[in-house]
Order: sequence, then structure tokens, then C-alpha cells
Amino acid sequence: MAKKNFVLDTNVLLHDPKALEKFEDNDIYLPIVVIEEIDKFKKNMNELGRNARYVARFLDSLREKGRLDEGVKLGEDLGTLRIVFSRKQVDLWPQIGNPADNAILNVALELTKEKEAIGETVIFVTKDANLRIKADAVGVKSEDYKNDRVEIGELYSGEVDYYCSGSLISKIYQDGVIERPQDLELLPNQFVTLINSENPKNTALARYYKTGEFGSDVLKRIDPVDDVWGISPRNKQQTFAFELLLDPSINLVTLVGKAGTGKTLLAIASGLMQVADEDTYKRLLISRPVIPMGKDIGFLPGDVESKMGPWMKPLYDNLDFIISRNEEYSVPSYKELENQNILQVEPLTYIRGRSIPEQFIIIDEAQNLTPLEVKTIITRAGEGTKIVLTGDPYQIDNPYVDANTNGLSYLVEHFKGEPIFGHITLIKGERSYLAERAAELL
Repeated sequence: MAKKNFVLDTNVLLHDPKALEKFEDNDIYLPIVVIEEIDKFKKNMNELGRNARYVARFLDSLREKGRLDEGVKLGEDLGTLRIVFSRKQVDLWPQIGNPADNAILNVALELTKEKEAIGETVIFVTKDANLRIKADAVGVKSEDYKNDRVEIGELYSGEVDYYCSGSLISKIYQDGVIERPQDLELLPNQFVTLINSENPKNTALARYYKTGEFGSDVLKRIDPVDDVWGISPRNKQQTFAFELLLDPSINLVTLVGKAGTGKTLLAIASGLMQVADEDTYKRLLISRPVIPMGKDIGFLPGDVESKMGPWMKPLYDNLDFIISRNEEYSVPSYKELENQNILQVEPLTYIRGRSIPEQFIIIDEAQNLTPLEVKTIITRAGEGTKIVLTGDPYQIDNPYVDANTNGLSYLVEHFKGEPIFGHITLIKGERSYLAERAAELL
């Protein structure tokens, strides 16, 4: 395969600071303007700033190997990195648009003409859709950064329907466990709805165990739980979700679904049950990224609790609803749980750098996180900790990710098949008929 030449935009490095090592043995070109933009971002005290500082340190370490303008080998099986200037101003868009974007595109255009003369391909990589359009307009081949891209339409659902004989369904009801049918390919902890081919109303719900206490390569029948802190499953996907949430052997769970499907409610109820009643975990820790929907409300006065109140209100609403349905608590308030050190609700920012053992952690609205942020969160898990991420990949407020590149979708795709991981996509809205219709029609 012929070697390719890639010109990278700044947003690629800010999205994935290790992107320079993911282009195999092809050559990479960084316009000098990219370095200037990285310098501007590195002072930010957020994820973009941390990524910018990582890139700056990495590029500085390459200087020890040689001159960046002449090209430095990135690794044994990797290509060469060069920092380049535009040797002439291409007068395509004088005084219009973003000067930095135009300068980067000028480099890509100049390099394209140079490499075409010797039969090589140049590809401009940017996450900016408008810049890809501009590149196409001037004859520069461009692509989105696809290393962490997941095709959302093909996202693993965590379940499958299997049509079979009535005798097989009778057997799993009688024995509780059956061997996996040879024509049914499954991943660990995937759920199966066994459906009678002759009578579709005759069904059984099962979970696949590749190995475990119930045997190897088997399907175990599951029944809906009656009550989890006042919450009962209303459909089979919620039954599957409780099966994963209440199993301590599953350390990582992802729940994906549109608004109103019960993702957060099921997770919180399961966490409270295992912390307050069963002592499986020491504390329930709930967090979510602080990203506004619509126009930001700006600076908020007060202490951390006061500042975080508006952002965490959806979590508090779920907590109060659950507690109000539990007869053990006469005062329906999450404050009682916090006073007993059962519950902790805090900003996601505070998780970085910590080691969190023996806790049930819920990360709500995880679709607004980048793959790197999700990795940062999961690597905080100490011994005996369970992490649950919930979200809707189609409802994203973070301008730097989309349905295909957000951390939640990335996590589902890369963890499927791991014995300690379980996933289910919730389909039916249960909040109210109005909420369900709004999610479908709007």
C-alpha cells in the first residue's frame, strides 16, 4: 500500500492528544498555525487545556530526535512528523473566514500540489465539517478523524431475539440453564429473548454466560425483579438493565436510550439498594458533566454545592422520586442519604486524579464526554468499585463530540465482549405518554 501524507488540523489533536501515533507508517504534517493554536489552548484548565499541554510536551520531546522542520520519526512502525510553513499565500479567500483555518488549508493545498507531481496522496484531516467543505472546494482531499469513530446505527444493543422450538423454552423454564444453541453467536453477558417459532407469545428471557458459576457457554433464564427501592421494571430491557446493575461481578455497565426510558432511575435505585440495604458498596457516588443545554446561565454565586445545584437537579429529582416510594424514609429528601454518608453527588471535575474503591459510581449524561474523558473516569475505579454510565448518543450538548465520536458510544464498542462488562439499549419510554411521544416525534 502506497504511503499517504496527512495534514492535521488543531481540533484533531485537541480531541485526541495521541492522534499523532495513530496514522501507522504514513507521514504527518503539522502547519505552524496548529502549534500556535495549541499554545493558546494549553492555558485552559479543562480537558482541552490538558490535551493541548500533552501535545506540546510530546512535540517538545521529539526535538531531541531531530529537527521538526526536516522531519522526525515517530516510532519504529510509524511515519515521520514535520512542522511546515506555507511558503506562499494562496489568495483564495483574502480577509474572509477564519485566518487560522485558511492558513492551515493553504498548507494542505500547497502540499497537495507538490505531492501530486510525484504521484503521492495528501489527506487533510479535520473534525470541522465546514473546513472539509472548503477543502473540497479547492481540490484538497479531506476526511474526519475516524480513529475513535463508532457507527451509531450499528451500536451493540446488548440483546438479541432467537426463534426456537417450544421444547427449548420449556427446558429453560424447567432447568433454569441450557447450553447455547450452536447457531447462536453471543458475547458475554448478552441477553437473549427466546421466542417460540410456532407461538410467538411463548417466550423466555435469558443471559449468556461464557464462563461462570452457572456453567460455561450457557444461557441462564432470568426473571424480573419485584422491587428495587420502590422501582420495578416495566419492560424487558429494564429487566435486563437490573440484571446487570444488581450483579456485583459486572464492574462496568452502560445504559443507552432516549429520554424517559429510565436509565438514571434504574441505576440510582440499584445503587441505593446495594449501598444502603446490602452493604455491597460503601457509598453511592453520582456525577455528570457540567454542560448546559442552550445558552449558559453564566457565573453562579455561592459555595460548590450552591453552584452545582442547577446542574445536578435532574439527579436530585430522581433521588427524591425513589425515596418518596420507599417506606423506610419518612422524609422524602436526598439530604437524609447524604447525612448518612450513603450518597455523594459531586461535579465530574473532582474525579480526576482520585482512586475510588468499593463504591457504586453513576456517570449520568455520559454522551457528552470524549473517549479520553471516559477513559480517565474508568481508570479511577479502585478494587470493588462498579461504574455505570448512562446517556443518549442522539442528545448531545458538547460541541466537540457527536453521536459517532462521543465517549459513551466509544466505550460500548470497545468493551463489548469483556466478561466484566454489560450493556443494554433501553427502547421504550416509561416516563409518561407525553414524554414518549415527544421523544419519538420531535
